[in-house]
Amino acid sequence: MTIASVNPATGQQIKTYDEMTPAQVSAAVAQAHEAWKSWRKTSFADRGKLMKSAGEILRRRKEEFARLMAIEMGKPLKQGVAETEKCAWSCDYYADHAEGHLAPDVITTDASKSYVACDPLGVVLAVMPWNFPLWQVFRFAAPALMAGNAAVLKHASNVPGCALVIEEVFDQAGFPKGVFRTLLIGSSQVKAVIEHPLVRAVTLTGSTPAGKAVAAQAGAVVKKAVLELGGSDAYIILEDADLDLAVQTCVTSRLINSGQSCVNAKRFVVVEPQLAAFTERFVALMKTKKIGDPLADGTDIGPQARFDLRDDLHKQVVESVRKGATLLLGGEIPPGTGAYYPPTVLADVRPGMPAYDEELFGPVAAIVKAKDEHDAVRIANDSIFGLGASVFTKDVARGERLTRDLEAGCTFVNGLVASDPRLPFGGIKESGYGRELGSYGIKEFVNIKTVYIK
Repeated sequence: MTIASVNPATGQQIKTYDEMTPAQVSAAVAQAHEAWKSWRKTSFADRGKLMKSAGEILRRRKEEFARLMAIEMGKPLKQGVAETEKCAWSCDYYADHAEGHLAPDVITTDASKSYVACDPLGVVLAVMPWNFPLWQVFRFAAPALMAGNAAVLKHASNVPGCALVIEEVFDQAGFPKGVFRTLLIGSSQVKAVIEHPLVRAVTLTGSTPAGKAVAAQAGAVVKKAVLELGGSDAYIILEDADLDLAVQTCVTSRLINSGQSCVNAKRFVVVEPQLAAFTERFVALMKTKKIGDPLADGTDIGPQARFDLRDDLHKQVVESVRKGATLLLGGEIPPGTGAYYPPTVLADVRPGMPAYDEELFGPVAAIVKAKDEHDAVRIANDSIFGLGASVFTKDVARGERLTRDLEAGCTFVNGLVASDPRLPFGGIKESGYGRELGSYGIKEFVNIKTVYIK
């Protein structure tokens, strides 16, 4: 079996890779476990030096890695550079803060000494997606390795080059050989890796169906899982919102990574007094965004990562229009080569339409009318997903109050929802469970151990 990477801007095959055999996978897991035995006993200071070195390599090679992301999954170059820099930031953050986040928590009891310790679990399997091929991995790997775990990566099959350079970064930084391994395998081998006796836990970022499958497989062998799944983030625009700020932020968030992010803004819930003005400005700004070659300067929107994903997105748009949505912009597959899809805006979006009920993984915006603040919150929560949400209002106290009513793992006021190494990131409902990043994320893959001394 082979794994092929295909340039979505041209449809041309870039390179093929031999898929690892089950025996090779098992040997890689065993190597990671052996590396973990000594790695778990290293000091935070020693781990931190290596993690800082990984950050330096990322910064030094950021142009190279951005180009690789562009040709494997279509990310515009400037966004690939920014993604690589964010990975380096995460390496630095955990190098500096892991020890503090995992420090023993002394608790007074009837013992002469009692505290809670955080011990590493062992080998953690990461099943990662293609849309942020470096960031999704480093936001898991930096805290997991700093906590003293080892890691094996099953990356998306359309980004094998990215998967291999991540292992290369850790090797080049001086991490013990095998403590981070990339497994070049398809999805059919994931279950066997989860069941491997030396794998202690699994984390997945991806679609909700994939998350359900991995959760069931991990549960069957009683292994910890963290899931960061799909999203249909609602951005609420209230009658007192700064419209210039709201429109600029909403368009930016909708088009990050060519619209292919679980935490992109997708549903724009606008109260009636703002609806006409917001819609007019939103469409006008979307029209200015340049779609084209991800390797070219000035490109805002590259191709979708795969042709089948582009076609599925178009079907959602067509079906939403058939059910009564109004197409204000885009909505047609452009001629020529490449998996391109234009900036698209749908208005009059209501329940029962794919644009309302499903995740739109591409540059398609759904505008939903709300009567007032309470109706806007109701609409925002009327979703199977619960990853992120944002509220736009000049009354910050009002916005903060509304964040507590929103059913999402990440809530923002007057800003776009984004991950940050300093803050926990994750969702509820069918957006998953568990958290990445911050002090909460690094504790997901440790044994929270009670120590009681009489």
